[in-house]
Parts: sequence; C-alpha cells; structure tokens
Amino acid sequence: MTDLSIVSVETTILDVPLVRPHKFATTSMTAQPLLLVAVTTAGGVTGYGEGVVPGGPWWGGESVETMQAIVERYIVPVLLGRGVDEITGIMPDIERVVANARFAKAAVDVALHDAWARSLGVPVHTLLGGAFRKSVDVTWALGAAPAEEIIEEALDLVESKRHFSFKLKMGALDPAVDTARVVRIAQALQGKAGVRIDVNARWDRLTALKYVPRLVDGGVELIEQPTPGEQLEVLAELNRLVPVPVMADESVQTPHDALEVARRGAADVIALKTTKCGGLQKSREVVAIAKAAGIACHGATSIEGPIGTAASVHFACAEPGIDFGTELFGPLLFSEELLQEPIRYADGQVFLPEGPGLGVELNMDAVKTWTRN
Repeated sequence: MTDLSIVSVETTILDVPLVRPHKFATTSMTAQPLLLVAVTTAGGVTGYGEGVVPGGPWWGGESVETMQAIVERYIVPVLLGRGVDEITGIMPDIERVVANARFAKAAVDVALHDAWARSLGVPVHTLLGGAFRKSVDVTWALGAAPAEEIIEEALDLVESKRHFSFKLKMGALDPAVDTARVVRIAQALQGKAGVRIDVNARWDRLTALKYVPRLVDGGVELIEQPTPGEQLEVLAELNRLVPVPVMADESVQTPHDALEVARRGAADVIALKTTKCGGLQKSREVVAIAKAAGIACHGATSIEGPIGTAASVHFACAEPGIDFGTELFGPLLFSEELLQEPIRYADGQVFLPEGPGLGVELNMDAVKTWTRN
C-alpha cells in the first residue's frame, strides 16, 4: 500500500453534449455540466469524484460553479495532509466549515473512496462491504417529445432489450394535457414495459389529488414526488389514496428526512441519489433508516456522467437496501464517451465495472475536449 496522504486536489468543469434534449419540470438541457474532482496521494494515486446536479441550481440550489468554489476555497484545506482512508473523520470536519452543499460533498466523498480503493488495489464496493450482485435493473427516462415519438422510442428499446421500464417527466405542461399524454403512452406500452412518472414536486395538493388517480387508472405503475418536498403530510395523503407506490425524491436528502418520511408513512419508496445525500457514507445512513422502516430504495440519478454513475453502481451492488431497481442511465444520455471503456448496459441492466477503485478509466483526451474554457 502506498502513502495515502493527500497532496493535491484539482477541479475541472466539463460541458458534455447529450444525445437529445432532456426536459425537467422547469428547465431542459442539451449538455450536462460536470465537475471532476481529482484527489492525488503522496503515493501517486489519483481518485476521481463527480459533482453533478440535474439540470442546474433549480433542483437543490447548487451548480457546478458553486461546487467548484466551495471545494477549492473551503474543502481543500480540510483535505490536504489527511489520509484518503480517513473518510469518517474528514467528512464531519467538512460539515463544520460547509453547511448543506451535499452535491459538492458527494464529489469529494467519491474521490476519496476511489483513491483509497486504488491504493489498496481493490474495487470501491469492497470498502462498502463487498458486492453481492454484479448488475442492477435500470429504468430509462423518456423525453418530452409527442406521445407517438416517445412510444416509438420505448418500443425500440424494448425490442433491443436495453430497457424494460421507463420514466416520464411531468409538471411542465397543463396537468390535464400532461396526464392525457402520459396515459396514452402507458396504455401503448401496457404488457410490454412499465411506465413511471416524476412531477419534480411541481403540483399543488388539489392538482395532485385530481390527476394522480387518473394516472394510476391509466396504467402508471409508480408516482414520484408529485408535490413540494417539504409537504410530507400531502405526500402521505396521496400515498394512502393510490394503490401503486409513491416515491419520495425531493423530500429525502438527509437521514433525518428519511426518518420523517418513515414516521408519516409518506412514501413506499425513497429515490436514493448518492449525489443529493452527500456521498456514499451518508447514503448508507439513509438506506439503513429506510430498511428499518420497511421502505424500499430506488437507485436514482442526477444525470451523472460515468464517474458518478460508476460510484452509484458500486453502491447499489453492495447495498441490499437498493431493492427497487435504479435509473442509472446517465452515460447513455451523453453523446460523447468520457471513458476508455464504457460502462456496460444490456438486457435492462447496468453492470458493475471491474477493476480497482471505481473500475473505470477516464479518456483524458475526451476530458480535455469538453473542459470548459
């Protein structure tokens, strides 16, 4: 094992184009900004983490620009001279100087895990207790195109056996129009693939009470965060109302949030993003609370690039509490490959990368191409 002392931390912002526009409830994007965080040890080992948010600061208040500033100005001084194997001590020390900023902290947490595992010559999942599976189910997010185009895309993906479950974003259109569109898609895919929806917390209580039952009657199999994240009593009301699972995303960003959802019976499933939770360590705490409460966990995405996706796949393959599949499709949405060897997707699954650390190697020429000037 080499010297584990941290001697440098570098950050790089990339803007990677997508294969098609990806639409959320309030915004859309044609390229995904990524913040790469590189932690290098005195032994010459470099580990990478990735700071990424879904479409910008509208979701959680962070952006790659704020993450870069926080990491460089406030977190780097906490890291230098420490060992990459001191994660359980480092992360609380970071909490003392930086409140919230969980996406930035997640990038650092993953970089530390990657560097530590590479120094030991083991995969990251070994540091998490070891992998008990080699792949996990992955749901694909369909775009905001007209219903017929979406149906065609979904059927092509089913035919090619790449995906068997799909998620549709809602909340940007008139609720009646949006609901009719989704029901049309769900009915066309009935018996062929599952359809889920995500409103990104954009409906009020009365709108959700009116349209969520219509979505369920139309064949939607899961309802994700229809109402504002802080309104747990409304989410609980909807959860009691409909016979399909309700999933909490914006409502759960910390272990305490997970505890409140459990206490109120507000959701059947928690969307577990290693990014929004602040990294792999905090994600384990959220999953532990969910398991104790009998709540399922879904390996959700912030549209991570290959580094963030690899970290989440390691987590999902080492954590039995991720028991409601995943949507770790991020790299498939990118039109440019950032790795020397892509993460493998097939038969509705994403596969655990093999090798030390995260098991992936960046193509530094591609990184240079898409680095923001």
